Amino acid sequence: MNSAPVLPSHLRRKAVIYIRQSTGHQVMSNQESQRLQLDMKLHALRLGWPESAIEIVESDTGTSAQTTAGRSGYKNLLSELALGEVGIVLSYESTRLSRNCSDWYPLLDLCAMNQCLIGDRDGVYDPSTSNGRLLLGMKGIVSELELHTLRGRLNAGMHNKAKRGELVMKLPVGFMRLDDGTVVKDPDLQVQESLALVFRLFLELRQTGKVVRHMKAHGLLLPARAVSEHRTRFVTPSTGPILRILRNPTYTGAYVFGRSRWMMRTDAKRPGYHSQQLPQSEWKVVLKQHFDGYIDWDIFERIQSIIHSNYAHHQRRNGPGIARDGINLLAGLVYCGHCGRQMIVAYSASGYYRCRCIRDPGDPMIHCESFRSDLVDPCVVDSFFAVLTPVEMDLYEAAFQHTVEQQQHILAAQDRQLQRLRYEVHRARRQYDQADPENRLVTQELERRWESALQALAQAEQTYEKDRQRMIQEAHKQIPKELRMQFASVGKALPELWPKLETSTRKHLLRCLIDKVVLRRHPMHTKLHLRIVWKGGADTEKEVMVAPPLYRTKEEYPTLVKYALQLVDSGLNDEQIAEKLTAQGFRSVNSNRVFAGTVARIRTEAERTEAGAADSCQLLNVTATAARLGISRLWIYHHIYRGNIKLDRDPKTGRYVFPDTPDTFDRLQQLRDGLILNIDLTQEQQDA
Repeated sequence: MNSAPVLPSHLRRKAVIYIRQSTGHQVMSNQESQRLQLDMKLHALRLGWPESAIEIVESDTGTSAQTTAGRSGYKNLLSELALGEVGIVLSYESTRLSRNCSDWYPLLDLCAMNQCLIGDRDGVYDPSTSNGRLLLGMKGIVSELELHTLRGRLNAGMHNKAKRGELVMKLPVGFMRLDDGTVVKDPDLQVQESLALVFRLFLELRQTGKVVRHMKAHGLLLPARAVSEHRTRFVTPSTGPILRILRNPTYTGAYVFGRSRWMMRTDAKRPGYHSQQLPQSEWKVVLKQHFDGYIDWDIFERIQSIIHSNYAHHQRRNGPGIARDGINLLAGLVYCGHCGRQMIVAYSASGYYRCRCIRDPGDPMIHCESFRSDLVDPCVVDSFFAVLTPVEMDLYEAAFQHTVEQQQHILAAQDRQLQRLRYEVHRARRQYDQADPENRLVTQELERRWESALQALAQAEQTYEKDRQRMIQEAHKQIPKELRMQFASVGKALPELWPKLETSTRKHLLRCLIDKVVLRRHPMHTKLHLRIVWKGGADTEKEVMVAPPLYRTKEEYPTLVKYALQLVDSGLNDEQIAEKLTAQGFRSVNSNRVFAGTVARIRTEAERTEAGAADSCQLLNVTATAARLGISRLWIYHHIYRGNIKLDRDPKTGRYVFPDTPDTFDRLQQLRDGLILNIDLTQEQQDA
């Protein structure tokens, strides 16, 4: 036993006895451990500390020593050590102070720096010496290893018991455990029918919210487990409880263990552990058909697939999401061809597909890729109608003939099986007939064999007869001529019915055939490349004329004005100029071409007259008129809105225009000086 000398400098400071137990259950049941730790006070008295200088810290009772989180007593002890107020720290064993080396060694450093001793039931140690540091370090390592060893043993025992399906776990609502450990359904028929209704409604409606609304609309309640009373109660349905029911594999009658694991939080504000759900492939124990369930495993996996596809997050999970009532038909199916991420849906005056693209690092222009849905959706819908060809009846007939051949092979095998069973019956009868009737020991056994053979033959004949009748019924199933005509006209009838369908229904139909739609802008910025990926891997590529990005339109606008004015001077009208500018690659804002109105606005702002105009009088806009009069534009608009100035609008630009005549400016000056109250500059007034 190591015993470091206790010096007077140690005795002048106080002795701290640290007491701790890991759980509240240990505090209540392990009373002897508490007494042993409290007896460390006698050890401090024997070492020379007076009773008044002994302090007992037991505020961390019921807290694990794996971390310092929630251990206020331990943190206060470290503060007193740093201030040099403690001469010795006593604990029954080192595991009371810490079971983590990252917390144990800072304690040793503080004790060594402030000449503080550490004592346990084995002796007293000086952390400032090499021997004391070595022994205390080994104790810390053994303490941490012991924690992992104990946890490993407990987990191994639990896992081994779970492999046999014998580890008792909490059952969800709808199940109960008998005294012998058998799991059965709740005998309450209302509970059984309510749970079965939840699964049936979700498979039909495919959305948790719709299930909740349906049950509320009909006044149906959802069974729930009362925690305090250990009985079943009925509550108003909500999304959370229904999702927990749908995601719980116990309702399939399977015994599942290890669906989650405990992970340490990285957030310093919320220390401790949290539960992390594991994917189905990482579940530790899955025993299917362990007891009677509400659904089978195939239906459970189908439900999980629907839930997974209903959840959409364009950054963390690429899923189509729920088909809602928005006008964007491809919501959840559109992906960006530049960065590969799922594009989100946005609405303003119309619908858009947007993605914050990740361009090349050297590209200074990083913008949001955005495409109007009314340009993308019709192209995809046309492709959808094109692939929806009439049903190939020849393929159906071939598959039907193949099924008939398989049934014939099955019937032949059953006939051979019946023949063998009949032989077994005849042989058992012959053996019984040849036996001596007085030898009852032999005849009883032969009679039992004969009866078993007869029962096996009767069961086989009954089963095979049912299969034979079912096969005969299926063999007579043929597609009627009328139904064939309807199938053949599906491709023609759907385009006519398409506008009458609900938006969510149209989305569901598109998702039946389309896996994703990849959008990528052409390098010339005037075309959009679409790649439609169908279910099964096939794809279709198309191109659509789209408007260039807004930043590109703004950059090219000065060049557009320059070329437009040059064409105006060459004697072309607005329509001809718009066509030439479109052919040169220019575009109006949010459009895939240049409009004549855009040319007319540019021409009006430059005070140019359209070539070939019937009226030789030049027209001026409000800005040019205000500049010539030396007044504000707002003054002119104020009198226009009040009706003091009556004007015509340019039919192409929609702007107010003034005739460029001396009479116009004379009358405007009189209105400005208050000599007249109103003026009429409309074309009708000019003609009169």
